[in-house]
Amino acid sequence: MAVSLPNGAKLALAVTYGAAIAVTAATNAAPAVLSAAAHGLANGDYVEVTSSWGKLNNRVYRVAASLTGTFQLEGSDTTDLKAFPADRANISVRKIATKEQITQVLTSTSSGGDMGFTEVGFLEENDSFQLPTQAAAQSIALSIADDPSLAGYKAIKAAADARAIRAMICTLPSGSEIIYNAYVSLNETPTLTKNEVMAVTATFSLRAPPVRYSA
Repeated sequence: MAVSLPNGAKLALAVTYGAAIAVTAATNAAPAVLSAAAHGLANGDYVEVTSSWGKLNNRVYRVAASLTGTFQLEGSDTTDLKAFPADRANISVRKIATKEQITQVLTSTSSGGDMGFTEVGFLEENDSFQLPTQAAAQSIALSIADDPSLAGYKAIKAAADARAIRAMICTLPSGSEIIYNAYVSLNETPTLTKNEVMAVTATFSLRAPPVRYSA
């Protein structure tokens, strides 16, 4: 058993991306190996995936085992042929080119992600039961000490104005990472509470489940 404190965690928002890279083949493996001629990706790069494989689509992975013409999506698992039908991946990736640290974060809260259920009751039975449907949409709300001159604030505002999906990378004190991909919104009206720091709220509405990496 282990417990951790978030003290020292750092958040960074993707600002610019490289051009889309077409993938010509993808393996059913853990991790998945993608083929792309002259992809130019290096180990440790972050890439956003677009794919007809729904469980891969809109997630952000680190690149590993990069070779001429192939690379791995570190931590991915596409071995389930029902979820990842062979030869039906239709994948492209784009590299996160630059990112900006979000500073002066006061609090981070999350909501959603809980599984939904539908209740089933048969006429011939006395008791009903539940079947899982799908997980609720997830979001993260950051309370940020108000300062519109900060680079991180400007990056959030630009993403919110563009109504764009942006990757957000949370690096924990242990060195482990949580990588989100989300629509960004910003409430620019700061709180005004006597004797408390003025703060604005940035909300990240996740487009796909996060990807986690250990240190």
